[in-house]
Amino acid sequence: MASPCVSIERIVLGPIANNVYLISDGSSMVLVDPSCQEKSILAFLDGRVPNAIFVTHAHYDHIGALAALREATGAPVYASLVEEPLINGSDPSWGARHGVEPCPVDCTVSDGDVLSIGNMVWKVMITPGHSQGSTCFLLEDARACDVEDSSASILVSGDTLFEGTIGRTDLGGGDYQAMRKSLARLATLQDETIVLPGHGNPTTIDAERIRVFERYC
Repeated sequence: MASPCVSIERIVLGPIANNVYLISDGSSMVLVDPSCQEKSILAFLDGRVPNAIFVTHAHYDHIGALAALREATGAPVYASLVEEPLINGSDPSWGARHGVEPCPVDCTVSDGDVLSIGNMVWKVMITPGHSQGSTCFLLEDARACDVEDSSASILVSGDTLFEGTIGRTDLGGGDYQAMRKSLARLATLQDETIVLPGHGNPTTIDAERIRVFERYC
């Protein structure tokens, strides 16, 4: 199968500047981490309906508008099995402190799972450290729709890997040693892999080899 032609759109929302992504292969779309301000996200979608909503982890600043977007679009929510109780409210230890509305998780994912969303085939990487069930979603060998002869994997990294740094490990569910192991896994990805973090600018695996991997792994 030919590599999908993929477009990436981003809107930055909330007091700590969360990235909300819309990733599309032209016929199907994935919305990532609807953080807050559901009206702004719906305006960003402009009538488009995602086929899936990916959640990288259950911290309030990544799921504040999740329940509203699920209801408004009917899109199924994908999140790790470990984070599910925090998202659906059965374990309110994190979300309740910030007034996040509980949301059902339609599809729980585990490390190594493969998710087919339209022509996009995503691999699930559970990368604990920032939280116990932090999840990265990897789309291999995608082509940027606006660049000819381009091919690069896309990694949705949540708060595991940022431009020049890593996610905090001192919050609920955080674990620095687990984070180091997760980063070592990400360091095995191809240099050209585009990294879409939960905050800050997109980057690449190659750009973070000295700034992050050599420092923390």
